Amino acid sequence: MKNLQTAASHYEDELTQLWNSYAAASSADIDALKLAIASAAESSMIGVGSGGSFTVASLLCSLHEAYTGRVSRPSTPLEIICRPALASSSPVFLVSAEGKNPDIVEALDRVRRFSSRTVHVLTNRQDSPLMEHVGALPGVKPYVFELAKKDGYLATNSLLLDAVLVARAYGELNGRHPPMPLEFEALRVSDQTVDEWLKAAQPFISEAVQRGALTVIYSPLLKAIATDLESKLSEGALLHTQLADLRSYAHGRHLWLADRPQDCTVLALVEPTLNGLWEGMRSKFPSGIPTLTMPLSGADPVHLIVGLVAEMHFVAAVSRELGKDPGRPDVPSYGREIHNANLRDVIPLPQAAGPAEEQSKYEVLGAHWPSQRDHGTMRRAALAFADTIRARRFKAVVFDYDGTLCSSQSKDNPPPPDVVKHLIRLVHAGIIVGIASGRGGSIQTCLEEVMPKDVLPKIQLGLYNGGWISPANTPPESSQETSEFLSHVTRIVVRLKSLGVPILSHRTTHPYQVSVRFHEGLATDAMWFVIADALRQAGLDLSTLVRSKHSVDILAKGVSKSLLVADIIQKDKVDPYEVLTMGDQGAWPGNDAALLEHRFSLSVDMPSRRLDRGWKLAPAEKRDIDATLWYLEHMKEEEGSVFRMNLPQAKGSDAGA
Repeated sequence: MKNLQTAASHYEDELTQLWNSYAAASSADIDALKLAIASAAESSMIGVGSGGSFTVASLLCSLHEAYTGRVSRPSTPLEIICRPALASSSPVFLVSAEGKNPDIVEALDRVRRFSSRTVHVLTNRQDSPLMEHVGALPGVKPYVFELAKKDGYLATNSLLLDAVLVARAYGELNGRHPPMPLEFEALRVSDQTVDEWLKAAQPFISEAVQRGALTVIYSPLLKAIATDLESKLSEGALLHTQLADLRSYAHGRHLWLADRPQDCTVLALVEPTLNGLWEGMRSKFPSGIPTLTMPLSGADPVHLIVGLVAEMHFVAAVSRELGKDPGRPDVPSYGREIHNANLRDVIPLPQAAGPAEEQSKYEVLGAHWPSQRDHGTMRRAALAFADTIRARRFKAVVFDYDGTLCSSQSKDNPPPPDVVKHLIRLVHAGIIVGIASGRGGSIQTCLEEVMPKDVLPKIQLGLYNGGWISPANTPPESSQETSEFLSHVTRIVVRLKSLGVPILSHRTTHPYQVSVRFHEGLATDAMWFVIADALRQAGLDLSTLVRSKHSVDILAKGVSKSLLVADIIQKDKVDPYEVLTMGDQGAWPGNDAALLEHRFSLSVDMPSRRLDRGWKLAPAEKRDIDATLWYLEHMKEEEGSVFRMNLPQAKGSDAGA
């Protein structure tokens, strides 16, 4: 198939390189992309893209629905720009080949503002306006697969490259290795090569060009192929095209065959489950209506890729018949002007339902629409807390580690330089700094890498969720004490793993905790219930079962991050109201719930459910480390080794923005 057609146009020349893009996608390292997709397995998904990238977004959502059963939605950038709150509860994957489309850049900015989840970006250019925004925004993960040769006007190689990457990811996650042929030439339309299918289709193509219109009816499982065919035929000004699935077509659209038969040609994209339906429909069409079938052997990833390749060549045949080159059209000046519109200037940001700090409280309380919200009570509580925390002088601050001082992840990493700089500043100002974490000695090792030696002894650590307390220059010691409760928990965890529960590892640290980690991509909020139910069946206490973003921890009785706060209060003679605490998982069973039970506490992500503490006062778009940095930047030292939270007053409906 390398020499399927003579390169008669720029577009056809691009098609001769498809085999190269297919090979590149087949051999690319997609582990990170698979992890991103796996992390969304328990959620619906939103795919965002324009033109050919919209096809990839459609393919992504179609495969996500097929493998997870979660209804997913491909969206144009404008849809997500106008309604960015769609991103608040679903992971978003933005797709852009070159990353210079102003629509996708604006969509990324607005999604990041409204989404509490990681935003994923699939692109083929490292150096682009989109990637500049990716680097400047928190919680955005890029997956860059460089394209060997730039596409022309219509997406071809970039589309195939990204489509194969997505198809591979779902196929391999489903246990198929490889999920499609290694050789491009092995792709088949049913039992025909693409070249053979196109040769047989030539009389139909000539008739479609003469009539100037094409109706594409399709199996819902093949919608991504139909979407791309319509996009190319319409964007290339080749044929007037309308789309409908087989049953939508049967609900009235067939009247075109009776009233305007001279304008009708029908292409059907079908797979085995709908072959009979299509053949029955076609047998009832009036005579003289040209029809063509693209009969794919299924709707697995490989079949979707075959369909995309076949329809791209179908477009080439149509354009050759018309004597046009859709790869290099004459784009009028007004076309460029409307394409390059500055959306931020002409489309205002949607109004939030209320101040961000109040919305986060409502969310954690489960007060979703259509629940009636008492805005007066919540507003008064928010203002009272913010006013009180501004008025206090603090002598000590205790931070959570993962998700607060550094990114929440399964591997051990030190805090980033900006955070380290602020921690050193606070220590040098005589302020007591504490760090509470579910991790052990790895925290002490990480801090040694980035902290000056004179600072380490002045930072207090509460490791193993507060079970071990010591200065940051003192590694934890092994204890000879054991806990029968933790031993019992360990046996239960081992049994669950033997049953197939996706537990990656577990670590028992007597006498403090058992920490359980799951395979990458699995949400701990769902797995918490699996562990909790097993402990419940064994008659064990669930009150010490907590979760972070990367683990579930079962704590021994009396172990809590609040122990570090108590230790600082006692040893350093600090008034409890002179201690500020900060964490990301503030609502039980979040592992910072005890930390944010403290009277003066701030959340960087999920707030406490109490109205008198644990608020997230950082701007809506700032989460985790970025929210922590925002708080740190508003900590102003004063004489006497104290600091104040110099937080801005509420402006309009978004306090702290």
